[in-house]
Amino acid sequence: MTADKISPDMLRFERILAAPAATVWQYLVEPELRARWFMSGPTDLQVGGAFGLTMDHDRLSDEVVPTPDRYKPYVGHRWHERITRYEPPHLLAFTWEDGKAGEVTFALTEIDSGTTRLVLTHTGLRGSEDALNFGGGWHAHLAVLEKRIAGISIPDFWALHAVAEREMEIALASEA
Repeated sequence: MTADKISPDMLRFERILAAPAATVWQYLVEPELRARWFMSGPTDLQVGGAFGLTMDHDRLSDEVVPTPDRYKPYVGHRWHERITRYEPPHLLAFTWEDGKAGEVTFALTEIDSGTTRLVLTHTGLRGSEDALNFGGGWHAHLAVLEKRIAGISIPDFWALHAVAEREMEIALASEA
């Protein structure tokens, strides 16, 4: 997590992915690919368009694993956010909770023909609770994205998520 920046009002995660920017872009915007590492949903790819999200994290593990009790009420929950920036294949930004929980930006920079730097920035957080919640989620989802792009199996998303939450707790404690 050396390139990551965690604070109560902003998260920034940087990952180097073993794929061209065009491939990584497809994982961000194509609902079926996005469903394999984050959340799917119908999306209108333009500024002001809807960015559909469906909480179906059971699809993120390659093995059958139980959803933790605290997340069970959200299984199948569907909503959409608003796209605020759309510059294919380099920049995608959208609101979270209609902007009440900030804005998420994905910026892609191709390092060479087979490697891409992805920077995810989530600004406008409402404090440490948001930073812990979103930070654990983004950290785990990005770990899944890295593995999917590399063709590596994800036995248990929720185990990755639990580790990510602990790492966020430690990072936020060091900010205090």
